[in-house]
Amino acid sequence: MKVGIINFKMGNINSVKNALEYLGCQTVIINNRDHLKDEISHIILPGVGSFKDAMNNLRSMLIIEKLREEVLIKKKKILGICLGMQLLGSSSTEDGFTNGLSFVENKVTRFNIEDMGNLQIPHIGFNNIKVIKSNNKFFSNVDEKSNFYFVHSYKMDVENFSQNFATCNYGIDFLAAFQKDNIYGTQFHPEKSQSCGIELIFNFLNNK
Repeated sequence: MKVGIINFKMGNINSVKNALEYLGCQTVIINNRDHLKDEISHIILPGVGSFKDAMNNLRSMLIIEKLREEVLIKKKKILGICLGMQLLGSSSTEDGFTNGLSFVENKVTRFNIEDMGNLQIPHIGFNNIKVIKSNNKFFSNVDEKSNFYFVHSYKMDVENFSQNFATCNYGIDFLAAFQKDNIYGTQFHPEKSQSCGIELIFNFLNNK
């Protein structure tokens, strides 16, 4: 198993690399489209920061069409983490409207301060998730006592999914994780979520 980690210069990819190597995976850091070779079986898109900046960086790498080919045509599995999950969606309002990769239809919007009560934005720290109608192995051994580490001010809306997704509540329910065919996402950082996060990465790698 060889896992490609997309490096678009927004986020510490070393913690993701370390988690994968702990699970026995060979990793390749993808700095341009030519690094995304056929022998790579899984792709991880991690990131933190601005959606607009991230899409600009991906465009400057000339990698977007190659990613679409690998994921939508060749059906390689991809996991978006934190900002990476948001980039899989159709658009974001962060720093102005920006189109995403559109691997899923969901939109990304900022937490509405009117929904927050006394809660602070960004949402930072460990929180529980609620798995909705999962019938596959991505969420195996994940229950409502499982805690995952979040840090974000924007969230992906809960829509366009009927099963195989999880929500988190922070003032309102938002999409915490999902699996749709070969496309996976986690708003939280599994690589920073101790044993629960390692379990989820393992499930992504081994889910049939």
